[in-house]
This record gives sequence, C-alpha cells and structure tokens, in this order.
Amino acid sequence: MNRVLRHTGAKYPIVQAPMGWIARYPLASAVSRAGGLGIIETSSGETENCKAEITKMAASGLPFGVNLPIMFLRDDAMLRFVCDSGVKFVTTSAGSPAKFIGPLKDAGIVVYHAVPTVDAAVKCVEAGVDGLVVEGAEGGGFKNPEEVSTLVLLQAIRAKTDVPLIAAGGICDGRGMAAAFALGAEAVQMGTRFVSSAESPVHANYKAAITGAKETGTWVLNKKASPCIRAIKSELTKEIHDAGVMPPDVLKNILDVYFGGDMEAAPALAGQTVGLIDEVKTAQAIIDETVAQFHDITGRLGALAAARGF
Repeated sequence: MNRVLRHTGAKYPIVQAPMGWIARYPLASAVSRAGGLGIIETSSGETENCKAEITKMAASGLPFGVNLPIMFLRDDAMLRFVCDSGVKFVTTSAGSPAKFIGPLKDAGIVVYHAVPTVDAAVKCVEAGVDGLVVEGAEGGGFKNPEEVSTLVLLQAIRAKTDVPLIAAGGICDGRGMAAAFALGAEAVQMGTRFVSSAESPVHANYKAAITGAKETGTWVLNKKASPCIRAIKSELTKEIHDAGVMPPDVLKNILDVYFGGDMEAAPALAGQTVGLIDEVKTAQAIIDETVAQFHDITGRLGALAAARGF
C-alpha cells in the first residue's frame, strides 16, 4: 500500500497545502471529503482560532493533518494542544523539527517535515521523521532563495533516502502528479490549485488573479534577504522585484489581499501553477479530475513498459 495513504488515512495521495488563514475547516474539510487530505494551518499565529479549527476537523471524523511552522510558533502551546487533540498526522516546516519529533511521536503522531534541499532532507531523516514534503522552487509562498525545481529536488532526495515523499511545487493536476510519482513521490501537495477552489475562503479577486495569470505570472522576491517569497506579479511586486529587496512590513496587510480583494495591499502568494489554472473548481472536481488524469497517464506508461516500447 502507498505509504502516505497508510500514514494519513486519506483515500487519495493528494494533500492540501497549509496556507496561513486560508487552510481552515471550510477548505480542509472539503478536500478531505473529496478523498484528499485537508491540512489545518497554524502559521497565522491565531492560536485559539486554529485550535477551534483543529477541534472541528477532529469532530468531523474526516482524515486530516496539522502543520506546525516551527519558527512562527511563539511557544509550545500549539504543540501541546496537537499532541492532546487526537491528531494523527502533522507536517512541520520553517525550522529544525528535532525538538518536535519526540513529543509528537510519543503522542502517536506521524511526522513529515517540509524541505527545500537535500542536506535538510538527510538531517530530518536522521532526526527521525516519518516522511518528507519536498518543496520545489515552483511553489508559492515562502521559498529557499537558492531555487531548485521540484523535478530536480525529488530525484536528488530520493537518491539519498527511502522515506515516503510528498512532492510540492508546480503541481496542480494529474500530469504533475504522474510526473512526481515517476520521480519517486508517493503523494503530491497542492496549494495554489486549492487557493483558487470554490471552497477557498479568499476573495474572488485573488482567485481571478490566479486563473488569469500566465506561466510567467509570478516573481521570486527578496532573494538576498528574509523572507524570500514567490508571489503574483502586480504593481507592488514589480516595485519590490525591481528594488531587489522587500520592506520588512510588506506582508502586514496580507488579509486585505486574501479577504478584501485588494491585490496591491501586499504580495499575493502563489506558485507557478497560476499558468496552468484557468478555472475555479470545487475541491471534489479538482481531486476527481486529478486522479482520473493520473490513472490515464500512468496506464499509458504502463502499457509502454509492458510492450518495452516508447
């Protein structure tokens, strides 16, 4: 059996990314009901609200996970809550998971850590994680300034370790999923595709910016400082891109982008898959179409392999 499915309890190996403020019960539950794995975010820092969202997901009986972004957590309150709340699957990110692995595993929780490099992957495996989320440079949001594509990163990490891998970055359909599986992944994580889904809570302007963008419609910003991010092209992000540095408070109005629809209030985080997404669809349609396309492609490849042909 697919190891990610065994670890998560989901029907399909399709994971929804843990976008701050966005990845909450309405979106996560829709993804899980559709057969994927919804993830609840905690990067927003709204501890009590996130606890309530986790409690709602736990009560639903649906498979789900929680993301713990280590550098964004002010204390261990969220870690302790997750360990006591019946959560079965956690992804950690943004820092070393070493101090988190013991408490989480003692609580019977499966732990995957998000990594942007081979060195980070090897260290995390040595620290005892159960699996890895392999984050290529195509993805949106916070990025490693040394860009390595998912295509290369998956191969490089698979060559060094045998733990299950969830491929993230540049994937929004069955074609990307089939490619990721060919390179050693056992699941995919999609962020931008689910941000633009019908159940996503973000403003229609944000969804329209995604569906209307070209494959060249994003920039990697602030590569010489921190945080480095990938965001949709806009007047604001053009200024930042041309300047080469990002003001430290540039994300302070991000909620005005997400829920107010002001696409110049802050950089609108998104991945390069904006160029592949041209329609708002339900989570059910996204997952059903992804699975069908994946099986069509892998079926054709399997026939080629059986015939020893090309």
